[in-house]
Amino acid sequence: MAADMLSTVVKPIHREGYKFIPVFAAATLVMFLIWQPLGWVGLGLTVWCYYFFRDPDRQTPVREGLLVSPADGVISLIEPAVPPAELEMGDQPLTRVSVFMNVFNCHVNRAPIAGRVTKISYRPGKFLNASLDKASVDNERNSMALEIADGRRIAVVQIAGLVARRILCEVEEGQTLETGARFGMIRFGSRVDVYLPEGVQPLVALGQTMISAETVIADLTSTEPRRVAAIR
Repeated sequence: MAADMLSTVVKPIHREGYKFIPVFAAATLVMFLIWQPLGWVGLGLTVWCYYFFRDPDRQTPVREGLLVSPADGVISLIEPAVPPAELEMGDQPLTRVSVFMNVFNCHVNRAPIAGRVTKISYRPGKFLNASLDKASVDNERNSMALEIADGRRIAVVQIAGLVARRILCEVEEGQTLETGARFGMIRFGSRVDVYLPEGVQPLVALGQTMISAETVIADLTSTEPRRVAAIR
């Protein structure tokens, strides 16, 4: 039981975290030396930094056709939009599902479906609030196209936010990813967009909480209509 309790508190850390956690800890020590109440503030920030870079294992559904959330957070937008031009996926609007991550969410991003990475393109830009619609066009972003087994392509776009200053993509073009595989992260607070294939309806609703690699956001084999949600 002690081991189970410990596992709920102590989480694996993404390698990016080892660049920041020691800095926060050292600053906290200095703050304690200066003024104890200030040190407690620093300790709180160090704990937050640790949890920001957490990288827990996930239980990913693997049935063919399921498309899972690429990020933790909430669904902030569901609307038709043209995929980023740099992915060369045409000018036909597709359903875009946006997952907004706040600074308390796990920020490790995962592949929504198994496929081959056919295109990766980074584009610098602004740092507007990532929950805004225009952030998809104006903000710094990293776009990735995944070709799935039936030949269709799915766009996954990492978008920087107000305080995000680094988009990390850890895969390369030509690489094959499994559903739920880690492919990058964003520091600190941001959003990930997924563009569904033509005719595919989202099985999530605005405001719904997502768990990356676990929550199903679409089923490519389903004819079920788009879902809506009611606050209870």
